[in-house]
Amino acid sequence: MKELDQNVQNRVNAWLEGNYDEEAQADIRKMLDEEKYDELTDAFYKDLEFGTGGLRGIMGVGTNRVNRYTLGMATQGLSNYLKKVYPDDEISVAIAHDSRNNATIFARVVADVFSANGIKVFYFESLRPTPELSFAIRELGCKSGVMLTASHNPKEYSGYKAYWDDGCQVLPPHDKNIIREVQAIESVDQVNFEGDEDLIELIGPDMDEKFIDTVVSTSVNRDVIKKQHDLNIVFSPIHGTAVDIVPRALRKLGFDNVNLVEEQCTIDGDFPTVVYPNPEEEEALSMALEQARESDADLVMATDPDADRVGIAVKNEKGEFELLNGNQTAVLLFHYLLTAWEEAGKFRGNEYIVKTIVTTYLIDKIAASMNVTCYNVLTGFKYIGDLMTKKLGEEVFIAGGEESYGYLVGDHVRDKDAVVSCTMIAEMAAHYKEQGRSLYEALIDVYTEYGFYKEELISLTKKGKKGAEEIKAIMEKLRYQPPSEIAGFKVKAIRDYLMQTEKHVESGRVNSIDFPASNVLQFITLDDYIISARPSGTEPKIKFYISVNGRLDSREEYRQKEKELDQLIGKIRKGLDF
Repeated sequence: MKELDQNVQNRVNAWLEGNYDEEAQADIRKMLDEEKYDELTDAFYKDLEFGTGGLRGIMGVGTNRVNRYTLGMATQGLSNYLKKVYPDDEISVAIAHDSRNNATIFARVVADVFSANGIKVFYFESLRPTPELSFAIRELGCKSGVMLTASHNPKEYSGYKAYWDDGCQVLPPHDKNIIREVQAIESVDQVNFEGDEDLIELIGPDMDEKFIDTVVSTSVNRDVIKKQHDLNIVFSPIHGTAVDIVPRALRKLGFDNVNLVEEQCTIDGDFPTVVYPNPEEEEALSMALEQARESDADLVMATDPDADRVGIAVKNEKGEFELLNGNQTAVLLFHYLLTAWEEAGKFRGNEYIVKTIVTTYLIDKIAASMNVTCYNVLTGFKYIGDLMTKKLGEEVFIAGGEESYGYLVGDHVRDKDAVVSCTMIAEMAAHYKEQGRSLYEALIDVYTEYGFYKEELISLTKKGKKGAEEIKAIMEKLRYQPPSEIAGFKVKAIRDYLMQTEKHVESGRVNSIDFPASNVLQFITLDDYIISARPSGTEPKIKFYISVNGRLDSREEYRQKEKELDQLIGKIRKGLDF
């Protein structure tokens, strides 16, 4: 008969004999009785890792699961760190949660632990978007904050994102220091679970109004919204936190034809109408697309459960709805904003935009043509937020974005904001409709003017210890035995963000690059194609980002050129051979 590994058995025994609630212990005994040893092993073989952004994992009992105990230990560690950093200050934090199962319970546990440690808690009375939490931290002068969310992961997941006083997810040195404090909590007996009600204050509609007013104030062209107020918009919150706030923001901006996908407006952590609550996937937008076809809508938008990402669909040349990827939406949004700022006479010469190194370099080209600085940062919106904080008072932030469907317009938060993204995308659609163009046509026109850039992300899943070793071996081979060509395309430069160097292959010249060390490699070919490789920080995956480009002379050539670029990507994909 199969039995548990001794390490796992010891961890299971600690829960059965320790200071854990009867329900958790009953669940463990049931799994033992039913001999669910694989399930128990996965739940107990290690501690759920508190990473640089917080926690994310499957909900359930066990040390490798998201539950009141793992969240309690994380919060105790964060509390201990805050008290070390601010020994003489009154410390306050803000807490919000999304629509996931157990989110309210988990948020209350976090609030109780903070308050039990003498920390003032501003606690949202019900679910709220991630960007509103970032906004509230800044608005209330909090030292930290926590968002209970697993973003667009499947329904069995939950998570815990930790923020610092600028409303940005924690960065060095705080991230590593918090991890050390969390790791120092060896037992739930070290966690103060008994909350202090006197230190917990509810946040309600007043904060919503401030947030919506700030979002609406980012508008660049209210006149075009007045002219196109009846723009036919279909919106889905996919059972998440944007259910009320995005329609309210759109209507306050002046759009009065906002149509909700009612079946997906129920707050439900089982996300019953989708396989995954991910607006990147066509399946998640299928109901919205069907409604849009029936009503001949102008624009389809959908947000993920915590409303920090947005996916959109627009009509193509055949009048059929087509999903845009994260790079395409970013190109449209950045181009519109820069053009609108220029037309409004808002440029003073110190404006900037910011994107990640794996987001399309077409954006850099557009910014350069308008004499606007485009900064590139490492993958992760926290690096965009960090740059914003550093540039505050010196340069003017217009927008930030990344290829994974996250954008920010205005400097009211330090994280992705699908609420302001929705209002600005709607304004952009109104602008082009007033000109007699669709967003699809506007995108092709950008390609015609600046060049047709096409990107593809390849994710290779490598699970377990063996998978981790394979990922490490792939990166080491690319780093120490770099290819001189990929799929026949000669490499002219190699950027190694771990070594913080850029090597020019032909001359052998090596320059330093001013980035934090990160395990990312980029290969730039003579044709200015870019192939990036990086292990995922949250999943057992290695990701390859392929970017190719070519000339586009007219709208009529678009589909043929798209096919040619797809073939190029396929050739490079084969050439990677991993």
